[in-house]
Amino acid sequence: MEALLKLEKVQRVLSLMGSRGLSGSGSDSGASDGGGGDRFLAHFLLFLVQPFDSLSMEKKALLVSDLLRKVNVDTLEEVRHLGSIECTSGEGRIIPASTSDQDISLGDPLQPNKKLKLHAEKLTVQEAPMVGFHAMRRANSTIEDFCRSYFMFHGLDVNKAQSIFKFLPVLCFTESYIYQLDDLNEYNLQMVPGNDASLTVLERENRTSNEASLTGMLNVLDDLLQRQGLMTDQLRNELKSGIQYWSLERKLCQALSRNDKISIEDVMEAIHLKSFDYRVLNLLMYRLTGQQVNEVHMEFLSISEFLVEISDDLYDYEDDVMNNTFNILRMFAAIYGPSEAPKMLAKCIGEAEEKYERFSKKLDPTLSGSYWRRCEEATKEGGKMSGHAYGTWNIPPLIRDEEFFRLERSNKRDASAITIT
Repeated sequence: MEALLKLEKVQRVLSLMGSRGLSGSGSDSGASDGGGGDRFLAHFLLFLVQPFDSLSMEKKALLVSDLLRKVNVDTLEEVRHLGSIECTSGEGRIIPASTSDQDISLGDPLQPNKKLKLHAEKLTVQEAPMVGFHAMRRANSTIEDFCRSYFMFHGLDVNKAQSIFKFLPVLCFTESYIYQLDDLNEYNLQMVPGNDASLTVLERENRTSNEASLTGMLNVLDDLLQRQGLMTDQLRNELKSGIQYWSLERKLCQALSRNDKISIEDVMEAIHLKSFDYRVLNLLMYRLTGQQVNEVHMEFLSISEFLVEISDDLYDYEDDVMNNTFNILRMFAAIYGPSEAPKMLAKCIGEAEEKYERFSKKLDPTLSGSYWRRCEEATKEGGKMSGHAYGTWNIPPLIRDEEFFRLERSNKRDASAITIT
């Protein structure tokens, strides 16, 4: 996840530079480089604040200021030449840095350090997937719900600690990693509220980089699970469903921001894909327990996931409008209009409930009853008053002008913050 962390840090520094008038884009060195000058300066500032021996930031600033007055292009060329000639191995041998099969990478001093490990008596660079604390916190409630709702389908007792902790490292890491990718996708949504033509070169470049990073970072997770002997074609397809969902979410939410037309086919595909992480975790459980995938269970749970996603969207409707994230009620309102949207969504819910009832009869009665009770528990714990098997559905009043709603709520928050201060 180094690319994600780097992108977040650089973007924050770029914003700070703009607010402090430190941008180099107005100078000859940065005006025509597509924002490259500003990015270089942002990387340089991040490098300066890294700890180095006992030097304070004030001391480092003075040293750099004094050095830059003396350095010219010729000096830099000499340094570049020295840096490209050689490095020394642990055995004292000189290894040409230009050798194509070199084992030691000097790396970019302005980039995060890569993890090195000893393998086959050689130092090699290892790209290791990592998760952050924020992602783990977000994933925590999902992991708890998954264990309490899905372990019963694997013949496991969630009340026994060993049942959870035996599988927790894989489940927690995978879900946290997915949440980090979801954070990156939501960053894309917030960064691009309107038409592409309104974006700066740097914003367009960052968005393209972010979208490519999602696929690249998911491939890293794929590789990790493959090396653990957990990957299957079915699991890989579910992971790819995540990329499909994020792509559809960006497409639909950006279309809403521009008042462009959206299709019901895209909306229904997105709501079905939205629970891909639960299916990923469930397929991992089959591998971890050495069982064959039970397709009847998977299909039943897929219908349940669909209804749960709708219930969550109704509960989170206003927050999703504020954050410009996917919400089925937002989409139905855009397609059918405020008066017809609740009716069409109610019809969709009714059809799914009928399908749920049919498939629940295919389950073992004990399992079906246990899952029904778990659904009721989850609803009460979440404080929701709507949802399948949890009582009546409650569709909230539709927001007719989302932009005005966001502005009004933001003003209220600002006013509240001033009052508290």
